[in-house]
Amino acid sequence: MIQRVLIIGGYGNFGSVISRTLAKESDIQIIVAGRSLQKAETFTQALDAKNIAEAIFIDINQNIATVLSNIKPNILIHTSGPFQGQSYDVAKACIQAGINYIDLADGRNFVEGIGSLNSLAKEANVLLISGASSVPCLTSALIDHYYDEFEALDSLDYGITTAQKTTRGLATTAAILGYTGKSFQTIINGVQTKVYGWQGLTVRRYKNLGWRLLGYCDVPDLALFPKRYPSLKNIRFYAGLELPFIHVVLWGLSWLVRLGVIKHLEKFAPLMLRLSFMFDWVGSSNSAFHMSLSGRDVNGGANKTITFELLARSGDGPNIPCIPAIIIAKKLAKNEIDQCGAFPCIGFISRDEYLGELKSFDISWQES
Repeated sequence: MIQRVLIIGGYGNFGSVISRTLAKESDIQIIVAGRSLQKAETFTQALDAKNIAEAIFIDINQNIATVLSNIKPNILIHTSGPFQGQSYDVAKACIQAGINYIDLADGRNFVEGIGSLNSLAKEANVLLISGASSVPCLTSALIDHYYDEFEALDSLDYGITTAQKTTRGLATTAAILGYTGKSFQTIINGVQTKVYGWQGLTVRRYKNLGWRLLGYCDVPDLALFPKRYPSLKNIRFYAGLELPFIHVVLWGLSWLVRLGVIKHLEKFAPLMLRLSFMFDWVGSSNSAFHMSLSGRDVNGGANKTITFELLARSGDGPNIPCIPAIIIAKKLAKNEIDQCGAFPCIGFISRDEYLGELKSFDISWQES
C-alpha cells in the first residue's frame, strides 16, 4: 500500500533533500507543502518521482487541521523552522487526524518537551518524533555505538562547522541568531553551568580540512543526554562558521546581546543572511563534524578517548541532518516501526544505519 507523505517546507533547503529522496521510493507518494503554491508546483514538476507528487499550499499558523483533513496523509514531516518558540500545533493536529509525525527541530525546549504529548499520541496510536536531525539523532547514535567500550563515559566534546557555500535559509539563520549571546545550561564538571551562545571561543583542527573557529551552541542534547547517560560530567557542544571573519563578527555581536545592548538579534536575520552570501567567493563547500567521547575504559578502567570525525565535501553537508526523517519515513512506510507515543529522536536509528545513507554522497568519516 502506498503511503502518502506530506512534507511541510518540502521545497526548502532541507525539505527538498527529503522530498527528492523519498520520491524515489515505490511505496511512497510525496505531497510537497509550503506557503508558496507556485514554488511547490514548480518543484514537484521537476521531480523524478515513482508516484505522482502533489503540491499544496499550507500555512501552519492558519490551515493545518483543514489541510490534513482534506488530503489525509499517512505521515507528516515538518521542516519549517525555526522551532525555537514554535508551538506543538502541527503535532497536535497530527494526533487528532491519526497521522504519524516527524520534525527536524533543533530547538532545545521544543525537542525535550515533545514528551508532553506522549499520552495523547498513544491514545491515538500514532508516533511523534521530534529532533530527527543531526542533533540529537546522529549524536546519540554515535554515543550508543561506543557506549559499551567505557566503564564510565565522563565527557563529550563535539561540534559542527559549516561550509561558507552551503545552502542556508532564513529559518536556520534566525535559529542561530536566536541563541547568540543568550544564556543556557550545560553540564561542566558535574554541575549544570551557565554558558552563552557563540561564546567559549575555541579553535579545532579538522583532518583534511584545517582550522575552524567554534563557539557554544544550544541544542537538545544538552537537556537530553544527562538523563540518558547519567555518568556524564561534561558536555560541550560547539558550532562554527568557515570564515574566521564572519565567525568573529558573530562572536562580537554575542557580547552585545549578553550585555543587553541588543535584545533580539534574530530580527536582523534577513540582513545578515544577505550579507553572508557576499563572502561565498572566498569560502568552500566543505563542512565537518566531530565528537570526542572520554571516560574510563571498560577493560581495566584506564583513561580512554574515542574521536569520530566526519567530513562533507562538494556541498553535501546539508544532507546529513535530513537522514533521520528519511530513514524513519521509510521504516513507517514499510510498517517496520510499531511504536506509538511522542519522543525525541533518540534510539530509533543506529550509527551504521545513519552512515549507510550517507555513502552515496561526498562524505567520509574516520574514528581514532
